[in-house]
Amino acid sequence: MKTGILAIALLVGGSAVYGQVGQDLKNAGKDTKDAAATGAKKTAKGTKKAAKATGHGVKKGTHKVADKVADKTDTSK
Repeated sequence: MKTGILAIALLVGGSAVYGQVGQDLKNAGKDTKDAAATGAKKTAKGTKKAAKATGHGVKKGTHKVADKVADKTDTSK
């Protein structure tokens, strides 16, 4: 009798643990998915910001060079 009760208790307890493990794995998968999406969004934002800054720097540098070249090629003398 005691063995039967013990077997039932272990079976019920084991299935509860199995269900919890399954839920934990499901939550871990969702957390990983959310982290990947957040990382991708932040990477895209950083890339856009860097591209804009680079474009601005190139434009500014080009203007500086053009001004220096214009000063050296002044033909009004």
